[in-house]
Amino acid sequence: MARITARIERTSYETHLSSGSQVVVVDEPPDVGGQDKGMRPGELLAGSLAACTVITLRMYADRKGWPLDSVVAHVDYANDPKTKRSLFTTQLILNGDLNDDQRARLLEMADRCPIHKALENPADFTTTLVDFPGNE
Repeated sequence: MARITARIERTSYETHLSSGSQVVVVDEPPDVGGQDKGMRPGELLAGSLAACTVITLRMYADRKGWPLDSVVAHVDYANDPKTKRSLFTTQLILNGDLNDDQRARLLEMADRCPIHKALENPADFTTTLVDFPGNE
C-alpha cells in the first residue's frame, strides 16, 4: 500500500492528501473555520468504506459472472464522544437482474471489504516525530 501524506499550511484547515500522483483536498466547513473545499476527515473515512464496499461487490459479482449492473453505497458515519464508539450505517442499492440468493450473498460480502474489516477490528498506532532539516 502506498504512503499517504497530509500537508496543511496557513490556509485554515485546507489539507492536501497525496499518494504518488493523486491529490485529494480535505477541509472543514465554514462554521468551524474552514473553507469547505473538500470532504471533512470523517466524510473521507465514510467514503473509504463506501468505495471499498462497492469495489468488493463489483469484484465478487464479476468473478461469479453475475449480472450486477451497478452498486450504490450510502454510508453515514457518527461518532459518539460519550461512548467513544463510531457507528457506520451502510445502505446498498444493487442494480441488475439478480436473484434473491445473489442479492443475499452480495449483502453478506459487503461486510467483508478490507476497510470494513480494518474498522471493526482493533488497530495499533505508532506516531513518531521526525526532525526536518533546518528546524533544529
